[in-house]
Amino acid sequence: MLNIKYELATTKKPKPDENNLGFGIYYTDHMFVIDHTEGIGWHDARIVPYAPLMLDPAAMVLHYAMESFEGMKAYRLPDGSIQLFRPEKNAERMINTNKRMCLPSLPVEDFVQAVKALVETEKDWVPHQDGTSLYIRPFIIATEPHLGVRTSKTHQFLIICSPVGAYYSTGINPVKIFVEDEYTRACPGGTGFTKCGGNYAASLVSQVKAHDLGYEQTLWLDGVEHKYVEEVGSMNCFFKIDDVIYTAPCVGTVLPGVTRMSCIELLKKWGYTVSEDRLPIAKVMEAAKAGKLEEVFGTGTAAVISPVGELRYEDQVAFINNGEIGPVTHKLYETLTGIQWGKMPDDMGWTVKVC
Repeated sequence: MLNIKYELATTKKPKPDENNLGFGIYYTDHMFVIDHTEGIGWHDARIVPYAPLMLDPAAMVLHYAMESFEGMKAYRLPDGSIQLFRPEKNAERMINTNKRMCLPSLPVEDFVQAVKALVETEKDWVPHQDGTSLYIRPFIIATEPHLGVRTSKTHQFLIICSPVGAYYSTGINPVKIFVEDEYTRACPGGTGFTKCGGNYAASLVSQVKAHDLGYEQTLWLDGVEHKYVEEVGSMNCFFKIDDVIYTAPCVGTVLPGVTRMSCIELLKKWGYTVSEDRLPIAKVMEAAKAGKLEEVFGTGTAAVISPVGELRYEDQVAFINNGEIGPVTHKLYETLTGIQWGKMPDDMGWTVKVC
């Protein structure tokens, strides 16, 4: 168990309007910090006022992208209490990311303890309005000043929080997706399964391209054959074709999303057939032409469930479910958000009470 020291802010920031939070704009009064030193391990866990970091210009994170991060949320329940959603899964995923990135990891129980401690400290920042939450960003950076390429001897693990509304301005309305056939996001043996900043930086060129064409996000194909669907920008992706629900397998090039995992468990519980076999984009477009592409949706912590109303691949455009949210997509959204915000019973054992 961590021995967390508290240095609380003497002045508090004004709270933003809960009806206009946006996403990732406002930050709470405090942050969690713990240091890691080679030969010593983790030490000096603390909750301190939110402030800029003091980093040497030669800090290795700035030059070689030695970092990783997670994304999760705290939810305000109808009775005013606060809970988390499957935080141990974020901790486990960060451990897997850090193994690939040669970074140290906090044990699962310490990760969860740190998250709970910060959220409890910032409980007044967890918004009350429907659809809002406190977004939690744990991350680790290599802090040693060194310009040679090797692993770092010092690190910091931090957690910051931000009260947020909907990730997409369109809310639960279907989004338009552009299928990327030029650039590559991930290849076997690479870092596609990790949550590291480099993956997202490399994806921005396609996101800009998609926006210029009038689309909100990019659907990436596999990096070897440019043939199989993988994931959408910041989301995993699902396709309902002829009553079978397909999603890309987590075999090293796709992020193993916590929301993805939860959707698969719910779908199987409800009796749906879920396939994690590789799905060719050609089959998706053929199904759309034949009227068999029934629903497409993305899943992720930020957006929860995001229905897709249009797919563009090369010179083909597929329109899904008349641009409306499908019944399976809607049921998943209502169930997940119902459990997360405490409006439905959690019979899956997924939630963790904070205070």
